[in-house]
Parts: sequence; C-alpha cells; structure tokens
Amino acid sequence: MESMLGVENKRPFHVVTPVLQSMALSQAAGTKVYMKLENVQPSGSFKIRGIGYFCQQVARDGCQHLVCSSGGNAGLAAAYVAHKLGIPITVVVPRSTSQLTVKRLEEQSAEVEVFGQAWDEANERAMALAEADGWINVHPFDHPLVWKGHATLVQELRDSLDAKPGAIVLAVGGGGLLSGVVSGLQEVGWLDVPIVAVETRGADSFNQAIKAGHLVTLPEITSVAKCLGAKTVAQRALDCAREWPIISWVLDDVEAVKAIERFLDDERMLVEAACGAPLAFLYSGYFRQLQEEGHLSRPLDSVVLVVCGGTGIKMEILQAMKSQLGMV
Repeated sequence: MESMLGVENKRPFHVVTPVLQSMALSQAAGTKVYMKLENVQPSGSFKIRGIGYFCQQVARDGCQHLVCSSGGNAGLAAAYVAHKLGIPITVVVPRSTSQLTVKRLEEQSAEVEVFGQAWDEANERAMALAEADGWINVHPFDHPLVWKGHATLVQELRDSLDAKPGAIVLAVGGGGLLSGVVSGLQEVGWLDVPIVAVETRGADSFNQAIKAGHLVTLPEITSVAKCLGAKTVAQRALDCAREWPIISWVLDDVEAVKAIERFLDDERMLVEAACGAPLAFLYSGYFRQLQEEGHLSRPLDSVVLVVCGGTGIKMEILQAMKSQLGMV
C-alpha cells in the first residue's frame, strides 16, 4: 500500500493534453479554433482532472472507501483513480446508464449499484451510503477540490498558446468544468476571456437558472446528451455567471448529434453527445451570430474549444441516437 499511496499520491492522474488547431472548425467559426483534447485523458474525459485531485487529497487523509454517483465519465474517472490508489469504490449509476459504461466501471474493479431513474436519485443514494458507512462521497461536479483540479486545464492552455484566446467554448452539465475553467482563468490572469457555455435542450438546467436568477430543477432530463443530465447545476456555476462574462447557449439534440458525425469525419475522433453540443455551436454558425449581434468581439484572434470527450459512445450508440431523433 505504501508503494500505491506513496507514488500515486505525488503525481496527478491526468495527462497534459494536446492543443491542436482544427482547420474545419476554424473555417466554420471564421477564426482560428484550437481544440483542447480532453478526450485523450486516461479515463476518457476531463473529469479525471478534478476527481483525481479530490481523491488524492482524501487518500492522504486516510480514506478507506470511496463512493461516487455517476451515469458515466465522473464514475469512470473515480474508478480509475481508486484502482490506482488501491482504495475500494462503489459507483452508483442511474438506470439510464449504458451497459458499456457499467462494463468499463467493473473493469476498473468498481462495485456498481444501479439506483434511480436519473443522476440526482443516484446521488442521493451515494450520499446515504457515505453517511451510513463512513465512506467519502466523490461529488461529480460540486466541490472546491474538483474545481481546483479542473483549473489545471487553463494552466496548460497558458503554457501551450502564444497568446490568450478570444473566447473559450465548452459544454456545461452540472457546472464543474465551467467552475474550474473560471478558477483557472482567474489564476493565470486572463480576466477578460469570455466563456460560451453550451447545453442541449432538455438538459439545460444552467440556462434555466440564469434566466430565473436562481437554481432551477428540471422535472426530467429529456436530451440524448445524458452526460449533461444534472437536473440542477451547482450553485457555484450560477455564481460564476454573475462574476464572469459567460454566454449561455442552448441548441437541439439533432444539432449535437450531427456535430458528432462531422467531427468524426473532420478529426477522426468519436465523442459523446455532451461534447457534440459545443462542437455544434461552432459548426452551426452560432459563434458568428454572437459576433454579429455584438455579444462577442470581432475579429477574435483565436477560440479554444474544450473537447470534453466521453467514453459512453460507440457507433452502435450513435446510430441509436440518430434513430431516436428520427435522423435515419
């Protein structure tokens, strides 16, 4: 155990991901678009940054068992890290979770419990297990240590780019990535870089909260982008919208799924529908629209797209989404 905790606790579990220009996305947006390729992280998404950092800290404090509620990427990140640390973990997943994800969780030696229809119910179960058994609950997006881990993404951008970007485009589900990117921008002194936070209709709890001026709980998640499926965003995400230039944008599932296919053709990478949302924002001309309406500066030297990734996708799942949306 000393070798596990001694070695694994001294280095981050995430890798420094590439920053590459996309010619196709640049052409669509009318400016240089750099892709921050979080889809090549060891667990398949950006989640390993914040969750890896959180798990490291609690492991140092003597954590004996982890529990995490997740329908996908957060659970996979937590299971990957727990396996590396040699700490047992229980991942509570909602019934909407694919068998592909369950299989991958089990491959990381996680105990998987299926509970509830949506993530919110699985999260209540995870919190109950943590309280009853003295386990440490790994929240998928709502914890300062998670945000601190995600902030490393911006530190890498500072080291990779010649100049600060004119905007950052990313997906927002529960708000963990958004909160971390805002923290990172503050840390590196990029205090005037706006963020475009993209959701799909039917999973747009962030947009609804901004419109209402307070947190809003969606009655259900109807979008195919299940990894955006937090019925209520973190309070910190809404606070960020009040202290940072953030543009909230909502688009349709069909646009997100079309963007997945186009991205696969353009960049030879297959990503989840949650990642397809910010891709669609650029492919569909909405970036240019915001510039024409004066919400974003014109011209902008460059834009960074966070390719958040996701492992809950394969061609069979993509075809099923297209069929569900009447696209085939």
